[in-house]
Amino acid sequence: MKPSLLILAAGIGSRYGSLKQIDKFGPSGETLIDYSIFDALKAGFQKVTFVISKSMEKDFNEILEKKFQDKIEVHYVLQEIEDVPGGIQVTAQRKKPWGTAHAVLVASPEIKEAFAVINADDFYGADSFKIIFSYLSSLKKDDKNYCLVGYRLSKTLSEHGYVARAICELDEKEYLKSIVERTRILKMQGKVVYQDEKGRMIPIGGDPIVSTNLMGFTPSVFSDLELHFEKFIQEHNQDPKAEFFLPDILNQIIKKTKVKVKVLSSEENWFGVTYKEDKNSVTQNIQNLVNKGIYPRNLWK
Repeated sequence: MKPSLLILAAGIGSRYGSLKQIDKFGPSGETLIDYSIFDALKAGFQKVTFVISKSMEKDFNEILEKKFQDKIEVHYVLQEIEDVPGGIQVTAQRKKPWGTAHAVLVASPEIKEAFAVINADDFYGADSFKIIFSYLSSLKKDDKNYCLVGYRLSKTLSEHGYVARAICELDEKEYLKSIVERTRILKMQGKVVYQDEKGRMIPIGGDPIVSTNLMGFTPSVFSDLELHFEKFIQEHNQDPKAEFFLPDILNQIIKKTKVKVKVLSSEENWFGVTYKEDKNSVTQNIQNLVNKGIYPRNLWK
């Protein structure tokens, strides 16, 4: 079976202020998802599964599903706060989904093949999709050799506030030694720092490789995610803000099992939207690519 694509689109985008998954950035009203699907099709992907929230289902059916159903095989699953092991009570104060690793886990009924994971609000570029499709195509269904596409931290920051990035440590063969999610990275007085759990600003040296959730797995990852989520939810079911982050769980998996994660490099320029103010620069970046002839002015004509 050919690898498929999993798009994480259930986030509520609180810092952006609106549903950025369907916001328009291209010259003919394209969303960032449009560009991801366009590049994925060129790379060889023929199936996509969306993870959305119940509140988005109407917009998804009216806008996204109809747009893509004649171009690629489309599936979707719902990620809800109540999607937890039976008998566990969740705090009523919880307002957002349980995070990226949980989003991947809830997609397990729809995915039986190797798959790539992306965010709905990021632009990864055609080369990145080609690289990860090629790697995933070499894997068997039960392989525990995963991958991610890494970018330099300096190329993934926002000028308008903090961002969350997973900082990667690689071994000499470019396999992942560790990956740590930093949820508050920003530029401050000419330096890049992150804020730790005690509020301290810690400098980040050099220009490390980071993950922006362009990762590749086989279905074997689902059993590990399920085990880790059961433990996570037992500890955090009354925490309104705790998140089951994909990089954090991946870090635990590679340290405790025989899983290997290859870090793939791409020459593409990543960009994404965290804040409303990011929209102008992202729109201009896409227009520049259109002007260079890399993308047509209208993707689907």
